[in-house]
Formats: sequence, C-alpha cells, structure tokens
Amino acid sequence: MSIPSFDPTQYKAGQRREWGVSADGWKRHWNIWEQAAQHLNERLVELARIRPGHRVLDVATGLGEPAFTAARRVGPNGSVVATDLSPAMLSLAREEAVRLGLRNVEFREMDAEEPDLPAQSFDAALCRWTLMFLPHLITALTRLRELLVPDGRFAAAVWGSPENVPFTSVPMGVIRRVLQLAPPLAGTPGTFSLADEHVLERSFTQAGFAEVAIERQTLTFEYPSLEKFIEAPSHFCEHPHHACRGVCGPARNDLAAGRTSDW
Repeated sequence: MSIPSFDPTQYKAGQRREWGVSADGWKRHWNIWEQAAQHLNERLVELARIRPGHRVLDVATGLGEPAFTAARRVGPNGSVVATDLSPAMLSLAREEAVRLGLRNVEFREMDAEEPDLPAQSFDAALCRWTLMFLPHLITALTRLRELLVPDGRFAAAVWGSPENVPFTSVPMGVIRRVLQLAPPLAGTPGTFSLADEHVLERSFTQAGFAEVAIERQTLTFEYPSLEKFIEAPSHFCEHPHHACRGVCGPARNDLAAGRTSDW
C-alpha cells in the first residue's frame, strides 16, 4: 500500500479554509485565550527588545496578538505590520484594533513563507504559535531574517512536548484512536513538530540567526463552564474536518529568540 505524500500547496489551502471557518468562533473565545496568553505576548516583546519608535513585524497574527502588545510598546512613532494567511482572521483583527484605538498597526494578507516586504525594513519580528505549521520552516526563517535590520531580533513561541500540553494532545490522541487515523507523516508540520528544543534551535541557526536562546513558559486557559470549554474552536486541530476542539488546562510553550548577524 502506497503512503500518501505531503502536498504543501494543498496543506496551505486547507489551513486558509479552516481558519476562515473558525474565525468567528475564535472571536467569541478571544478574551479567554488572551487573558491566559497576555504574559506570553509581553515576554515575546521583551525578548525581541522592542522599544518606542521601532518597526515590528508580527507573522501570522491571527486576531491580532502579539501585534497589539507590540503596537502599545512602540507607541505613535513606531509601527507594526501584522500578517496572516486568513483574510477572515485579519478582518476581525482590524475590528479589534479599531476598538482598542490602535492606529499604528497595518494588516496584510500574506503567506509567512513568502513575505512580500522590503529587506531590512523591521527592527524586530514576532510569531506566536505558527512556526510549527510551516511546511518550509528554514526557508521561512531565512526570509524573515532578511527582513530585519542588522542586529534585529526575532522572538517566537511554539508548543512544547505533547505530555506538557495535555489540553490538546489528549483529545487529539482520543480522536486518532476512535477514528483510526494514521499518525502524521514524519517531518510534516503539526502542533508538536517543534517541541524538541534541539530541532527548534537548529532551525534558527540554519536560517542564519545568532545568539539563539530558548526558554519555557506555562499558560493556563480557564473556561467558566464545561459547555464553553466544549464550544471552543481548535487552535491545533490537525484533522481536516475539525474533529478536535479546544480544551482548558495548563500548557507549556517554548520561546525561541535570536538576532541577525552583523551585516
């Protein structure tokens, strides 16, 4: 029996479609997620050494974080470009920026692996919970590095190992057993594809980043009821029909930061 090959183009089309379908659900649960993740947003901004007046890129911003946190840090003399593959998510992010009164954020629909932006146009870059879903990670990181000024910094968050993220690994495991789904092909993108810190660090180094450092952060997502918990859209579903849904509980993140080499 032949093993199906991984098609990056089809995969990205599915990602765009699934984020469009789940966008409204994310908006309904936005407050719960951002309450849990705000200290992570702030830490990413700190690791990237973002200061007033900086120009910042947020890759795959979703509903707008950590772009909004960065926008408050850079102030009126700075700017943030927030990109995402999903026009539906970007539309909701724009609405949230208006509600927050943030005028220094520009939203652009863009593939993280093919950024249509000028070289050396940003002082810092951020990415939360997306690198592990990129089919061509080294290429994406290399292109992102080229967008930074000399000594520019990039900080990103990915999910830790499955045993440290039970709120998604447990339901995903149950679903795979019940539906008799085959495990993901080795080397393909997925929630835990960068859980190995050595793989994460090596990816940054191969893309040309220097002084790469990794640290761990723990988040706890609290839902007011079981019903709200079951309704939550999945940030991590790897089944094309959204079989798994969001869950509450503690989860460990690995944060990676690096700077560009002197050019």
